[in-house]
Amino acid sequence: MLDLIVLSLHFLLCFLIFLAIWRGHEDVDLPSSSTGTAEMEPDGLLLIGKEEDIKKSQRITAKVNGREVVVFYHDGKFHALDSRCYHEGGPLCLGEIEDINGQACIVCPWHKYKITLETGEGLYEGINPLEPSPMPQWQSKGVKQRIHKVTVENGNVYVSPPDLSVSFDSDYFAEKYKNGGDLSMEK
Repeated sequence: MLDLIVLSLHFLLCFLIFLAIWRGHEDVDLPSSSTGTAEMEPDGLLLIGKEEDIKKSQRITAKVNGREVVVFYHDGKFHALDSRCYHEGGPLCLGEIEDINGQACIVCPWHKYKITLETGEGLYEGINPLEPSPMPQWQSKGVKQRIHKVTVENGNVYVSPPDLSVSFDSDYFAEKYKNGGDLSMEK
């Protein structure tokens, strides 16, 4: 009987964790707009927030042209990426940042995919089976995640709108979650 109670409690705890991850963070209500969408500046840049606020929180999510974008502040630099992982749409805003071979990478909380903040490359650890004593080494899958150009000016952080003439794997999930789509974590 005790086993059944422990198993039930374990199931309940797992379910609550699932709900917390599925629900995720709310989009930041940006001071530049009442809708939570970044406001277009005359030079085409989109205001994300105040530099000091983002430095304190280390990350912020916002809508850029209806697309969820996460801006990270890490090791003195700002980085912006599509907020959904290219693999299965995991919320990168909930991921941890790790250093892999001198590159800052966000680790997707769902399946532990590693993506460089600087270039959007997907990384994996692979071996060459032809070597006598193969040792795992980090390899690139190529650029999988769309990155967005960040500009800091007068204490504000801006993101350039995405250039959609080039496609990336993350575009699929960016579109799925765009404007409150059926997979969106919005309320």
